[in-house]
Amino acid sequence: MTALLETIAAEAARLIVDDGMSYGAAKARARDTVGAPPRAALPDNDLIEAHVRDHIALFHAETQGAELAALRRLALAWMDRLAEFRPYVCGAVWNGTATRRTDIHLQLFCDDPKAAELALVNHDIRYAVQSMPGVRGATIEVLSFSTPCRDLAEDIGVHLMVHDYDDLRGTLKTRAGKPPVLGSRDALQARLAQEATS
Repeated sequence: MTALLETIAAEAARLIVDDGMSYGAAKARARDTVGAPPRAALPDNDLIEAHVRDHIALFHAETQGAELAALRRLALAWMDRLAEFRPYVCGAVWNGTATRRTDIHLQLFCDDPKAAELALVNHDIRYAVQSMPGVRGATIEVLSFSTPCRDLAEDIGVHLMVHDYDDLRGTLKTRAGKPPVLGSRDALQARLAQEATS
């Protein structure tokens, strides 16, 4: 592991935690910030996540636990609201590195992907539509909106990655020796309850 990779990862972690940037954007900004060459190799997400955890422990230890719990409760509320679309939580809210700057990411698995969009319309939710590669390489829609978080007294971004139901099996496969990257509603509730008693 080179010192440059570690430096880029540490700066990317700061941008993720303090500014709420995505991993991809934070890597690119960090490379520029530390003065690395434009084609310099970028750290992988595992290294950045390790630095994210270090940054939280150093600078946000007193507040992060409560902020994470608030975001997990908000995610649970949306998972209940969208239960018919088989929601799974992913990202920092699931893996425990979320702060008040973090958005909520939910993966939906729908018999009819357009039904999720219709559900937001029926709930009078204003949203933006983007696209990204899905688990099988095909393009999927991402529905993004803001929702109030009473516990944090601010609006939080929510991103719904809308998959076909058939994508569910492949998405739930775990990497050998790695923790699951997605959590069901019950799994997230269990993590929230465990942290409340620890």
